Amino acid sequence: MNIVILYSVITLSVIGILAAVILYFIAQKFKVIEDPRIDQVAELLPGANCGGCGFAGCRNMAEFIVKNESLDNAFCPPGGNDVLKQIGPIIGQVAEEKEPMIAVLLCNGSLANSPAKSKYDGLKSCYYVNNLFSGEYNCPNGCLGCGDCVSACTFDAIFIDNITGLPVVSDDKCCACGACVKACPRNIIELRFKGKKDRRIYVACKNKEKGAIAKKNCLVACIGCGKCVKECKFEAITLENNLAYIDFEKCKLCRKCTVACPTGAIMEINFPPRKKDETPEIEQEVKEN
Repeated sequence: MNIVILYSVITLSVIGILAAVILYFIAQKFKVIEDPRIDQVAELLPGANCGGCGFAGCRNMAEFIVKNESLDNAFCPPGGNDVLKQIGPIIGQVAEEKEPMIAVLLCNGSLANSPAKSKYDGLKSCYYVNNLFSGEYNCPNGCLGCGDCVSACTFDAIFIDNITGLPVVSDDKCCACGACVKACPRNIIELRFKGKKDRRIYVACKNKEKGAIAKKNCLVACIGCGKCVKECKFEAITLENNLAYIDFEKCKLCRKCTVACPTGAIMEINFPPRKKDETPEIEQEVKEN
């Protein structure tokens, strides 16, 4: 009996050694030698894995940059231009400076501007509510205020204002990763240029209904009158399906459209208070931008 056990142990040991040798040679044959620069690039990235760059994670982005030896189509929103400048020398490239962006809520249907017409008592999810009905405020395109965008933000850059009932984006914390844009079922959050001195102008409305119906649901809804389009000298505003839209790449921040808008649907952010006669000041701002 002891001899049988001994033979069994020897046999298993030999099989184990042979298997180990075979696996070793197989591993050597098919091993992949990774470019050490991938680790260098990955260490420079913030490690947030937010997906704002369009890749599954920071490691995937690092592999893409090194394998292609290019920074084209590879921008890290949390890291911004500073991170790209550090990555550039590693792959022998010069990083192109990109305009900082920020998430913007294209809706101003606050509790005051768009009072609730019904009471919803259910799961607090914009995605869920959007599939049920038009929302408590009857606007089929407005913010539902359940905070899906807040939950999606990993940088604590969005919160729901208790007074307005609308999401508020922090100028300092938002890195334009786009997570809130994807989370919003009504597509009312958009990434736009952050703007010189954090100044931005945009139409805070997504309602494409006719003017009278839109105004009935929200006091500051765009009614598609086209006055802003006529006022803009830079062809930055278009009107389609009863809704005006300002192209942030063409807008010169002259603010003339905000004065022309009869409902106050156009927002101007971080501008100094208006004066009685500010035409020279506005013209100067246009030249500077």
